[in-house]
Amino acid sequence: MGVSKQQAAENRKAIIAASEKLFREHGIDGVGLSALMKAAGFTQGGFYNHFESKEALAAAVVANAMDKANRDLKEALDAPVGRGGNRLKRQVDFYLSGAHCGDIEQGCAVAGLTADVRRLGPEAQSHFASGFETMIGTLTALIAEQRGEGAQHDEARRKALAFYSEMVGALILSRATGGANPALGEEILAASRKTLLGNFALDGRRRKR
Repeated sequence: MGVSKQQAAENRKAIIAASEKLFREHGIDGVGLSALMKAAGFTQGGFYNHFESKEALAAAVVANAMDKANRDLKEALDAPVGRGGNRLKRQVDFYLSGAHCGDIEQGCAVAGLTADVRRLGPEAQSHFASGFETMIGTLTALIAEQRGEGAQHDEARRKALAFYSEMVGALILSRATGGANPALGEEILAASRKTLLGNFALDGRRRKR
């Protein structure tokens, strides 16, 4: 008896979810099809019922991860803050925390997949770039709103790009160094938090204009 379309779709989702976890932990080139399918609860022989190639699977993983990352970012930024709170500051505090740094499997998709995406094909790179563009658009709108720069979109976008790039770079470096030198990994996160909060006047100090 064949598998229903609904079950096939669920199986495909399971393969993508299991693959994303392994890709984040070991890199896309560091995991074979047998391990990927085993993690999803299937045999290797069923792989090609869902994907033409490992590269096609990688593209689907990137697309799914970036979609989820954008949903999570919007949800986080839309969540209400208490009196005197700031949504950008809250995002910095979360993103550059030790807990997020250690959560490789569920943490930021940009930081988790960046190193591999540049070696993937056009489809995966397109999904990644499109997802990142959406993130920057979300941050640009928030920065423009908070800083009264609604009429200066280019300036707000520049700040959004700098803001996110600083966070991602710090997270990647902290993860890369923290295993051998935990103090350095923590120092990177702390330094970037302080720099971002100061540059965006989120540290409670007023900047002179």
